[in-house]
Amino acid sequence: MTLIDAITSQVAELATLRRDLHAHPELCFQEHRTADMVAAKLADWGIPVHRGLGTTGVVGIIKGGTSDRAIGLRADMDALPMAEANTFSHASTYPGKMHACGHDGHTAMLLAAAQYLATHRNFDGTVYLIFQPAEEGGGGAREMIKDGLFERFPMEAVFGLHNWPGMQVGQFAASPGPVMASSNEFKITLHGKGGHAAMPHNALDPVPVACQLVQGFQTIVSRNLKPIDAGVISVTMIHTGEATNVIPNHCELQGTVRTFSLEVLDLIEQRMRVMTEHTCAAHGLSADFEFQRNYPPTINAAKEAEFCRQVMASIVGSENALTQEPTMGAEDFSYMLLAKPGCYAFIANGDGDHRDMGHGGGPCMLHNPSYDFNDNLLPLGATYWVRLAERWFYQKQ
Repeated sequence: MTLIDAITSQVAELATLRRDLHAHPELCFQEHRTADMVAAKLADWGIPVHRGLGTTGVVGIIKGGTSDRAIGLRADMDALPMAEANTFSHASTYPGKMHACGHDGHTAMLLAAAQYLATHRNFDGTVYLIFQPAEEGGGGAREMIKDGLFERFPMEAVFGLHNWPGMQVGQFAASPGPVMASSNEFKITLHGKGGHAAMPHNALDPVPVACQLVQGFQTIVSRNLKPIDAGVISVTMIHTGEATNVIPNHCELQGTVRTFSLEVLDLIEQRMRVMTEHTCAAHGLSADFEFQRNYPPTINAAKEAEFCRQVMASIVGSENALTQEPTMGAEDFSYMLLAKPGCYAFIANGDGDHRDMGHGGGPCMLHNPSYDFNDNLLPLGATYWVRLAERWFYQKQ
């Protein structure tokens, strides 16, 4: 492993910064303290700062040489609305809020890279440091783009990095094509006619129809999609009824749909809608069908993904620059990749052995109440960002 000495020597300082962020988590579009800290650090290092894109976003600008070429490096800043189980000294001080996905570490790694890049400027071009709010459901990337991110800061490509528990520390992963899924939600309300549970013939019961739909939706994946196409339909909520002896008027189904392509998403939505309408009609019911498309699939460009693998291999060896296994989780960096070529990669977070004694029980997985970012990654992730920027401008356009 070949790390940058100037960054490695600052591990203790970086860990202190990261743990301060962990102790003060802020939810989407509320990252005021975090954004203030980021902006202050960048200003201290002589980096021009622009604020306010996507409400609380921060963009730093580091110029080296005379070239007008530019790239963007993105880190997310927000936390999750969940209680932390950890009891270590840097556990969340804000009840019901927690950095359970490692955005505190992502922010710290990019800050460490920013300090080095600003000090050395060993590249010919411009690096835009994108500190993004509201990845956890708020679509902060989309909002920054709406506010003119790519018009105000023109760039050739954009890159993101996320920690990944379960992989051995010292490993990275990057691959072309879809690496994270689209995230979508549905709400289906079945309208029947209530009545006495002892006299179902006088009612139009929505409950058995809802059960048919829950089962039927799974045939969309098994019988309508090509076997090589991936899709997940999960009914996660069923709300109906108020008493055991009353057939309800209504039944509500809610859940999520995940796909790696918009074509598969189109098919699933269309089949769910038709199945709902016809199944309800067959039983004399009506239905309201709502389908909300949230994050699109995250699809890496082939050229940029291969470039990132080369950067990773130069740091940790080709044997530790792994193929990125796609996941059905979603990520709003997908909006940036719709607008610009780029690559969203993983950095290994280990198996949880890095956590101090006294942490909460349970695995150190993303969105888990006993998760904590591995501070050993800080110099590794920062080195990756630096080498990516330097190497990008050495290659011909």
